[in-house]
Amino acid sequence: MQQTENLNIEAFDPMPTPEEIHARVPMSEAAARTVLAGRRALEAILDGRDPRLFVVVGPCSIHDPVAGLDYARRLKILADEVSDTMLLVMRVYFEKPRTATGWKGYINDPRMDDSFHIEEGVQKAREFLLAVNEVGLPTGTEALDPISPQYLGDLIAWTAIGARTSESQTHREMSSGLSTPVGFKNGTDGSLDAAVNAIISASKPHSFLGINAQGRSSVTRTRGNRYGHLVLRGGGDRPNYDTVSVALAEAALTKAKLAKNIVVDCSHANSYKKPDLQPLVMQDVVNQLRLGNQSIVGVMIESFIEAGNQSIPADLTTLKYGCSVTDACVDWNTTDTMIRNAHAALRDPLAARKAV
Repeated sequence: MQQTENLNIEAFDPMPTPEEIHARVPMSEAAARTVLAGRRALEAILDGRDPRLFVVVGPCSIHDPVAGLDYARRLKILADEVSDTMLLVMRVYFEKPRTATGWKGYINDPRMDDSFHIEEGVQKAREFLLAVNEVGLPTGTEALDPISPQYLGDLIAWTAIGARTSESQTHREMSSGLSTPVGFKNGTDGSLDAAVNAIISASKPHSFLGINAQGRSSVTRTRGNRYGHLVLRGGGDRPNYDTVSVALAEAALTKAKLAKNIVVDCSHANSYKKPDLQPLVMQDVVNQLRLGNQSIVGVMIESFIEAGNQSIPADLTTLKYGCSVTDACVDWNTTDTMIRNAHAALRDPLAARKAV
């Protein structure tokens, strides 16, 4: 009989099951406390019970766990100092959606040489998440591969669904079962419809094919996730963090009978991918909050130790320490200034928000 399947498959390399990876890198008590406290704080902010602003801040992607943990320790010190007005969540992105080709992230290619040792990448990603949570920082990531949450989801406090995947039924279904609040980004063309519809869809129960902890194909049945919210990242060659865009987003959420919870991404199209514009976006958001805005609950910042980005060289020993290999970031000093300035400016406005 002629073969009719797997015609373009070169190999099926077995993966350790989620249960096996959890056994190799077990959750610690300290990490569990950080995860649960982070999730509860985020839920309280989204429910309007906590007036603070949450800030998802960190490298565009993790490629060097040593530099990443260096950044985490710096961020933890800052997080403690500004905790009365802001909840800092470290951005820990391991999976990168590519428009065409390019490095797909630490899970997919941890050695950064197109060897694609995914089994190694999953374990190293889990080790890094555990270390950051043990520092005392909750983590946020983008859910791209629908299987990854079974390996890593217990160490995540906040999840993003990207502009390219907010329209995806697979990602809406997956989000309905995640244990974290989920931010859905508006489309790359700037439209809000896909993200708003995704929030609605993810709030409902779903049944779909997935894997369980033993790595067995299963029908996954979810309860629905009531903590979906909108992330404005700009698009269609224009930003959408200004007061008019925010008002339109509020109207769209109200029309859909959804909570008016909005996060502003200071990077991507909102800053035309120019990192030096991220502080200006942050200033604008802070000003809106000072003028009484009630719907902006969070911001996102792409930040690393060094400014800018770099290409991945053939000789990885020549990589610049603490510098992004994907989108360009603001440096640590700029990040520190952005957050401290916002902290000083928001004490009174956020106290007023609590009173309201």
